[in-house]
Amino acid sequence: MTRVIMFGLPGAGKGTQSVLLAKSLGVPHVSTGDLFRANIGENTPLGQEAKKYLDAGQLVPSSVTNAMVKDRLSQPDAKDGFILDGYPRTLDQAEALAGILDELDQKVDTVLSFVLPEDIVVERMLSRGRADDTEEIIKGRLAIHKNETEPLLDFYKDLVVSIDAVGSVDEVQARALAALGK
Repeated sequence: MTRVIMFGLPGAGKGTQSVLLAKSLGVPHVSTGDLFRANIGENTPLGQEAKKYLDAGQLVPSSVTNAMVKDRLSQPDAKDGFILDGYPRTLDQAEALAGILDELDQKVDTVLSFVLPEDIVVERMLSRGRADDTEEIIKGRLAIHKNETEPLLDFYKDLVVSIDAVGSVDEVQARALAALGK
């Protein structure tokens, strides 16, 4: 059983590593961004709800995100494991996830925390060339992320394994697989 939560600063490579790990381990990659897009695209009631907030430029409330995650983790392909990417982001979401997994008679096995120096994160994000990726905005995002994530790392303290996220995609992938005993 491999039930993994991915943590790391924006630009740490979690998204890339999540997809690769899911493929290597034969479990679904569950990303909240993908869930939003799928539910909105399929015009599900949860998708309609999320779209109202996104169209208004607001954050989708945890209640909607939690419901999407619960629905996704209840599907047969997630029975033997999953890689959660971008969720939970807050303590209330972590508590909701614990309740969801309890109902499914499951638990989180490992929290992989991708660690790299802030200057490398800033450099990586600036190199993506997105209009909204200025150094000032990136540093602001990193500060918000740090404030939100630190309580989660404490919540999951017995499950956290830190991964050095500096290096090639393959090097980081090998460290992540080794951390999971694969």
